Amino acid sequence: MAMKEDCCAMQLIDSSGVFNAAGFDHFTEKVKLADYGISYAVVAIMGPQSSGKSTLMNHLFHTNFREMDAYQGRNQTTRGVWLAKCVGIQPCTIAMDLEGTDGSERGQDDTAFEKQSALFALAISDVVIINMSYNDIGKENAANKPLLRTVFEVMMRIFSPHKRTLLFVIRDKSSKNPFEWLKNNVEKDMHKIWDGVPKPQAHAKLNDIFNVQVFALSHYEHQEEKFKEVGQLRQRFPTYISQGGLASDRIPATAFSLSAQGIWNVIKENRDLDLPNHRVC
Repeated sequence: MAMKEDCCAMQLIDSSGVFNAAGFDHFTEKVKLADYGISYAVVAIMGPQSSGKSTLMNHLFHTNFREMDAYQGRNQTTRGVWLAKCVGIQPCTIAMDLEGTDGSERGQDDTAFEKQSALFALAISDVVIINMSYNDIGKENAANKPLLRTVFEVMMRIFSPHKRTLLFVIRDKSSKNPFEWLKNNVEKDMHKIWDGVPKPQAHAKLNDIFNVQVFALSHYEHQEEKFKEVGQLRQRFPTYISQGGLASDRIPATAFSLSAQGIWNVIKENRDLDLPNHRVC
């Protein structure tokens, strides 16, 4: 895949939860993030292990995140949290690739890191992509429902965020069910989770906090030509970012690295996963 500019992929947080502060500073300098003031955006992706998150990000943003090697089986590819600069997207956008959930490497009961990384992504992102398989719609764990429920509960208890876009990308869609059926099922599940989360009256509705979007893609390997629908998604992304709301109170790009590190430190140190807002105080 030809690139007109360097996406500068780097590991921001390793699998042990260590924040790469020096690497992050180098990254922001290399992509000249400081030049953009408050006109920048962050997009993160989460989803089950080996669900094609990195492949989607690379096609969508022309990044170079490491992708799963099919010959080595469904092993963990992304470890920790990785960053890259999106190529050709305006405003300047930083992509965040999270370690997959439901992985066997961490063990069934070790969900602390996935909760921490999800909350971190939600705290600093304008758009959060939920990568899910068509076959997982209606399921509990594979569709990230427990993880989303935890994120919603903690977020509502701790801070009042600016409006973000939650983009559900349904992979390997089937022609058996129309898109509206898929969209309605995803939205129904989201509202069900939201209705069960304690929240202030000002945020009684899911749409008060999130701009919920749904997009479906054909199978990457079996229908590679149709998978080029990802180009349509790429064209829509500036709209998703603006709908998420580039917050007027966002921190200047010059302070982004220090702010992000501070948020991660709070998440790591607090067993209740209390989370500060990513903004100028």
